[in-house]
Amino acid sequence: MTIETQPAAITFDASGKSLGRLASMTAQYLQGKHLVTYSPNKDEGVSVTVKNLSLVRIAASKFTGKRYYTHTNYPGNMRIATLKEKWAKDPQKLFVKMVGGMLPKNKLRKMRLKRLLFA
Repeated sequence: MTIETQPAAITFDASGKSLGRLASMTAQYLQGKHLVTYSPNKDEGVSVTVKNLSLVRIAASKFTGKRYYTHTNYPGNMRIATLKEKWAKDPQKLFVKMVGGMLPKNKLRKMRLKRLLFA
């Protein structure tokens, strides 16, 4: 006898919340740490939907001071972008990158990030 349950769906309203706290809460729910049956080697199947991502609260110093560095492996080609530039380009992609950095680096990471949805 098997009991099948529907995977839970959790919705966050991002308006007025801090960006980092929203990302860490999202990462915890994607891992299933809120469930009694949490096990680090199992994927619990919890999907998270984030609404109103454009209304999230970001500190002004973080918005201009936070920098992202990339290098093209060619001499002198260090690319520096601020949070403001990346947020203006694609806030959803940046949020997925933030949440992905907070998830464990294992084989379940890609499956968990696929359950991060935006409304």
